[in-house]
Amino acid sequence: MTHFEFEASLADLIPPENCSVEIIALWWLRNRNWQLGYNLINGVSGQDAAWVRALMHRMEGDQVNARYWYARAGRDVGRNTIGQELKVLLDYFLD
Repeated sequence: MTHFEFEASLADLIPPENCSVEIIALWWLRNRNWQLGYNLINGVSGQDAAWVRALMHRMEGDQVNARYWYARAGRDVGRNTIGQELKVLLDYFLD
């Protein structure tokens, strides 16, 4: 999926089909539904899912959990704002 396709899909009522769970969780975040995104990514294994989960905990203000999930993802918390990190994640996952 390209950035353009992802952005265009945000006008839809449901996330696009045939995307990774990480992209769909980020889609829900961009559609201002943190809870659905979190419910989707919660329990998914792997470093990519851990990175998305880390951002979600950071967004909710739970820095302890965020640090834990960044470590599981093999990533540093870094100095990006939440918005900047969301862009970095989308750049990572999208073509």
